[in-house]
Amino acid sequence: MIVHTFLFRWKAGVAEDQKERAIREIQALQGKIPGLVETLVGRNISPRSQGYELGGVMKFANPANFEAYHDHPVHQRLLAWLMPLIDPVEVDFEI
Repeated sequence: MIVHTFLFRWKAGVAEDQKERAIREIQALQGKIPGLVETLVGRNISPRSQGYELGGVMKFANPANFEAYHDHPVHQRLLAWLMPLIDPVEVDFEI
């Protein structure tokens, strides 16, 4: 299983409705991406957040599913509007 983790810092001027849309659309990947076993996403409540306001974890059944996720059209549509709004950090590992 592959665990994909991410943290987002929002760029200046990002509106609350855009932040909410990001959460909804990341959650909506579940059931649309083959091999995506679990999706957890939410606002960071840590006092040690270092400015990262949103975090998430996605679990993929295997490395092939994780690799296919990157180019999946649903994921690419999300990235098209989301990437200009964020400063992301990603950590991926196998369990």
